[in-house]
Amino acid sequence: MAPALVLGAAALVAVTGCGAQSAAPLGNVKLVAAEAVQESAQKAEEVTTYSADVVLDVTGGAQDSGKVQGSLVYQGKPELATDITLDVISFGGRNVPGGARAILVGETAYVKSELLTQLAGVSKPWIKVSVGDLDTGGQGEVRELMAQAQQFDLAGTVKLLTASKDVKAVGTETVGGVDTTHYSGTFPVAEAAQVLDPTQRERLQEQFAHAKNVKFDLWADGQSLPRKVTMSGSEQGTAFTMAVHFKGFNEPVTIAAPPADQVGDLPENPGGN
Repeated sequence: MAPALVLGAAALVAVTGCGAQSAAPLGNVKLVAAEAVQESAQKAEEVTTYSADVVLDVTGGAQDSGKVQGSLVYQGKPELATDITLDVISFGGRNVPGGARAILVGETAYVKSELLTQLAGVSKPWIKVSVGDLDTGGQGEVRELMAQAQQFDLAGTVKLLTASKDVKAVGTETVGGVDTTHYSGTFPVAEAAQVLDPTQRERLQEQFAHAKNVKFDLWADGQSLPRKVTMSGSEQGTAFTMAVHFKGFNEPVTIAAPPADQVGDLPENPGGN
């Protein structure tokens, strides 16, 4: 099972909803940087499709260290859909063989994982489950995989950065062949949590009870689109670093459910427990 810190990171960047309030400027340079982050968050909200490469590293004790690495494709219209491939899922010295893939189409999630298939005792390579059912019954393995898969959301990631009170521009750099401005700062977890609904807010604050601030870096292009975001933080001797490279903004994508003959339903009691 992934450590609480990783699930906290997932909760941090999977948020949607109202944006945080603008940070109070501490000088003209900081005002400009804060406005730039707000503009980037607004532009991220307007993106209808994108792709991303993601890496999440966790370091700490033998049971807490791990890594998640993969890629995703997202579309917001005409129907919400996401296709996530996690090539590496490793925690506590244990690897998930073959990684995992998750396709979310509307309110239905399709998950492909050798480990999950074995645990659920199904014969089909894909498992189908309603998103609304993920909080009920014995579906902990699916919930965990979906949390890992959904933790790299573009709009939610950048929105959290608007809670920063110390963001500053630190230079210009090229990211993926695109000229960008690099911004750096921290955001208080308690204030960033205010963009969450009450249930998510409570869970995040519990998971990050000892991580008061998260450090971040944002690289935004000339259209204020976020090309790269990194975050790092620590909790009780365990530290995480996360890097997400965004690309393919508003380009055509195709996300479809797997063939019906390859899909099975998740048993009400996976593994017979």
